[in-house]
Amino acid sequence: MRFLLLLLMAASAVVRSEASANLGGMPSKRLKMQYATGPLLKFQIWMSSSRRVFEEYMRVISQRYPDIRIEGENYLPQPIYRHIASFLSIFKLVLIGLIIVGKDPFAFFGMQAPSIWQWGQENKVYACMMVFFLSNMIENQCMSTGAFEITLNDVPVWSKLESGHLPSMQQLVQILDNEMKLNVHMDSIPHHRS
Repeated sequence: MRFLLLLLMAASAVVRSEASANLGGMPSKRLKMQYATGPLLKFQIWMSSSRRVFEEYMRVISQRYPDIRIEGENYLPQPIYRHIASFLSIFKLVLIGLIIVGKDPFAFFGMQAPSIWQWGQENKVYACMMVFFLSNMIENQCMSTGAFEITLNDVPVWSKLESGHLPSMQQLVQILDNEMKLNVHMDSIPHHRS
């Protein structure tokens, strides 16, 4: 058994050293994206719902336009919703801790514990699960933006928040073609100083 473990560790070390020998430990695709000097196409998305769509668009766009740098980042909700979600996350943990320990926070304020608290003390596992899942549901709703915003060189080219839907691949390619032609045309116009 020990021999098998040593053999697996040696094999993984060889694979890691071969991978790190390839361009100094950096994958070639990442290196290509890092040193590209073309236009920057930025996607701001709500990661959990649109990640696969972003990855598919990124694959097609990088094949069609090899000079475009593509970045993706999370589109954050408004600060009030982020604060509510953070508060709920902390409150959830405190409430679960109080349920597990059996402390009555209402006694601290000189109040009688409501019947739901007494039920929670009698059914700690169910109460903790209920608090956890309900709180997570509300936190996710607060953090959900449904955004899929696309900019080319910091100029907005698509907004799901405004249009209400994702662009089709054909729409996105057409938009990029138009923007790229416009940029080439603008670069070819001589600049005169007054």
